[in-house]
Amino acid sequence: MTTLEAPARGRTPVRPTGVERSFGADELIVSKTDRRGVITYANDVFCRVGAYALDEVLGQPHNLIRHPDMPRAVFALLWDTISAGQELFAYINNLAKDGANYWVLAHVTPSFDERGQIVGYHSNRRRPSPGALAQVRPLYTALLDEERRHPTARAAVAASSELLTRLVAERAASYEDLIWSIIGAEEN
Repeated sequence: MTTLEAPARGRTPVRPTGVERSFGADELIVSKTDRRGVITYANDVFCRVGAYALDEVLGQPHNLIRHPDMPRAVFALLWDTISAGQELFAYINNLAKDGANYWVLAHVTPSFDERGQIVGYHSNRRRPSPGALAQVRPLYTALLDEERRHPTARAAVAASSELLTRLVAERAASYEDLIWSIIGAEEN
């Protein structure tokens, strides 16, 4: 756990073990949340890979599986995008209950009611390719290094988000374009 990370109220912090876990190429991790990010559905793959029982995740914030080595700037971008009603693809490093980590290629979408209002979010995650992770890890390391230079979470996110914008601009027109270029080159 980094100084930027604090467990949610009532939760025991999970310490990363350095053990990396994977799951089948034909498997999808699926979860749904309400508007606040509280888990309302998790499939069996989510539970198995995350080492949680279903009753341990339902009603919990989705950041239950947030790995401390995952840049806050990516989550800020994710929340900004989906709360605006748009979908986002992102590479995410998650933390299991037993301290193992597992990388995913997440597709997160808002869920709408009959009036077109956002009522929650849906995420499908698949196993990313090693080539994609080789491109993403250095980017995320640079963002984390920037975040760790700042004394508060707010300052860390602001600085890291600015760096993310600059680093993405070197390679693509937007974060979405960068991720799609990686998917196109590495995930097919």
